[in-house]
Amino acid sequence: MAKTLNVPLIGTRRPRSPDGTVRALRHPGGLGPLALAAAAFVLAQLVLVRPGMGLGWDETVYVSQVSPHAPAAFFSAPRARGVPLLVAPVAAWSSSTPLLRIYLALLSGLGLFVALRVWRGLFPVRVVALAGALFATLWVTLFYGPQAMPNYWVAIGALVCVGCFLRAQAGGRDRAALWGTGLGAALMAWMRPPDAVWVTLPLLVLAVAAPRWRRARPLLALVGGLLAGAAEWIVEAYVSYGGLGQRLSDGSRIQGGLGWNIAVGDQMRSLGGRVLCRPCNGGMPNPVVMTWWFVLPLIAALGLVIAFRASRPAPTLLLLACATTAGIPYLFMIGYAAPRFLLPLYALAAIPVADALVHLVTARGGRWRPVLVTLVAAGLAGHLAVQFAVLQATVRRTTDSHHGWAVTAATLHRLGVRPPCALTGNQSVPIAFYAGCSSVATGGHNANATAAGIARSARHMPVAVVTAPGAEPPGYARAWAPHRAGDVDVYVSPGAGNRTP
Repeated sequence: MAKTLNVPLIGTRRPRSPDGTVRALRHPGGLGPLALAAAAFVLAQLVLVRPGMGLGWDETVYVSQVSPHAPAAFFSAPRARGVPLLVAPVAAWSSSTPLLRIYLALLSGLGLFVALRVWRGLFPVRVVALAGALFATLWVTLFYGPQAMPNYWVAIGALVCVGCFLRAQAGGRDRAALWGTGLGAALMAWMRPPDAVWVTLPLLVLAVAAPRWRRARPLLALVGGLLAGAAEWIVEAYVSYGGLGQRLSDGSRIQGGLGWNIAVGDQMRSLGGRVLCRPCNGGMPNPVVMTWWFVLPLIAALGLVIAFRASRPAPTLLLLACATTAGIPYLFMIGYAAPRFLLPLYALAAIPVADALVHLVTARGGRWRPVLVTLVAAGLAGHLAVQFAVLQATVRRTTDSHHGWAVTAATLHRLGVRPPCALTGNQSVPIAFYAGCSSVATGGHNANATAAGIARSARHMPVAVVTAPGAEPPGYARAWAPHRAGDVDVYVSPGAGNRTP
């Protein structure tokens, strides 16, 4: 196995070029495998996820903040403005979902390439490329890469931040590493501030524990990046949510109350393609689907053993430490599950896993080497087959769900509920976006109106209440005309029918 650079976190300095830049960062070669992994990731998204899948519930909330297609949906306390800004270059002028998906797929491939490039020199290129391929072929990575969601970008920011922090801690004046540390931390905080804190906890502890001469620059870059990325979220907390403490409290309440709550079983149930497992009941998926999840920590531990034996434990230790802290809130502190929550964990653990796999197939093993190569190849082939099967089923199910919202929106338009208009009730947030209406609610996490206010609005604009089939509408809508719209019932305010073409 090719020897990786021994990057100490605290200790002797690494050889440097005269201007203080790490040689591995400046070397122009070795980018081909990384670019190939990123390009294959983009192509797989476009082919397997399909740009015409439609927008999901959370996506409609984020996109509506910048899109002229529909009024901005209620923005609850846990959300951050990173995703709306990410999609603004397309969503601000086009309502085309396929165009947005293509843009995000290309951007996610570029992000993966940049994140992998940071690790070139800290690990052999073949290890880094394999790590990128392993992460990129998970069904959850492929599914969320082209989506307007924050978790993939937290994962990319984590890879950039941890890799650049390692380089910065090596000493000297590596400005690129310092900037990378800050920008990676800012990207995470820009997308999900609490996640950024969890991922960087080991980095913060290590930076504080380092000798003073080695501490200042990396610590300043890390803290500065976190504050820069979270600044808007913090300011918005005081402007719109009653202060930072209140926003954190509201965010915890909306997520069911953060505290000691073992969600490992919930995450296992979500492995079969349940994009949101809340409430997370029902049986476990097929054991074949879950096998990789149990094998992952074992191979990562093997990667750590290999790193210690090769006298280069620092990068692997830090990767696994940050992966662990990234997973803690979603494995032990929340009462539901979504597979996307663990994307940062998977991204960080992919490099030690790839390091172990490369070692198994390249180390001198005598008569056992062919057996190991066969086992690794068979395991990877089976793993890819499982990921593809889960992805295919998830995309099909999700596409059908989004199509149902589009059908309901089209029916509402035929009934005269067209912009400017308002929707409330069951699934009203995504349906309202598809219809170009405002979404309003009198209770729950998205409460932003009163029953009296909705009734008043119905006097001068089309308003509709969406309910499950056969369910009773609220009191103010009981005299409204009922209609079936796709898989739901809608009660349309009296004035809306006058606008039917």
